[in-house]
Amino acid sequence: QVRLVESGGGLVQPGGSLRLSCAASKSIFRPNVMGWYRQTPGKQRELVATMSSGGITDYADSVKGRFTISRDDAKNTVYLQMNSLKPEDTAVYYCNVRMVVANTYYWGQGTQVTVSS
Repeated sequence: QVRLVESGGGLVQPGGSLRLSCAASKSIFRPNVMGWYRQTPGKQRELVATMSSGGITDYADSVKGRFTISRDDAKNTVYLQMNSLKPEDTAVYYCNVRMVVANTYYWGQGTQVTVSS
């Protein structure tokens, strides 16, 4: 079992920045994909950004050019740098880890990001 612990959420003004972190409790078997999803009330959880253990990234169109995903495998941690935040980025952000071969998923508990003046 892998436990994911997220941090870095909070309240920020439009145009501001936040950096989310997600630390896994142990090393993740490769190949794997680490990423971030978000969800607002009444809507389905949606992909924000993912990064494979091979370095391939994928971003939602709505965050391209503003958000950057990165990972530090020595620390079993994935990050999401969010710049130029907009009110529509307000959501609960969830960390996700997927081990590709076993097709096993793990989710974090979620961290609230609120963009408001």
